[in-house]
Amino acid sequence: MNTIRIGPVADAEATQSLGGALARAVGPGCRIYLHGELGAGKTTLVRGFLRALGHRGAVKSPTYTLMEAYALERGPVYHLDLYRLADPEELEYLGLRDLEGPGVVLLVEWPEQGGGSLPGADLDVAIDYADGGRRVALTARTAVGEQLLALVHLAGDPRHF
Repeated sequence: MNTIRIGPVADAEATQSLGGALARAVGPGCRIYLHGELGAGKTTLVRGFLRALGHRGAVKSPTYTLMEAYALERGPVYHLDLYRLADPEELEYLGLRDLEGPGVVLLVEWPEQGGGSLPGADLDVAIDYADGGRRVALTARTAVGEQLLALVHLAGDPRHF
């Protein structure tokens, strides 16, 4: 389990830049779980991720819909926000099992709300308030996550995001 710590990340633009770096490094079939308080920047990071993959439309938090799907050239990306999930069994109604598959990228905010119903993360992204900005920790949980961390690290000094 390898971790890269980044910070302080100064603003929304820097958070989106970090999301873009993750998108450029991610391969098909990856699960990224985002942790942090309300307003910490989870959706902002996802916005940068999706824009780097070519999405040009709005990127809003799926707080009420629970999931937004994006059909992108590199493959499908599903953005889930489980903050309002009342019971982990509700994930069955979303068809979470149908989202697993080759080429699918899952970005999940508030994964702890899913209890044991979610598959394991390849990469955990923890965003915390710190020093007038944000501090981010990227933790690999699988070999896919380790590869993603290595590629992000090779992309440049992560303190510059």
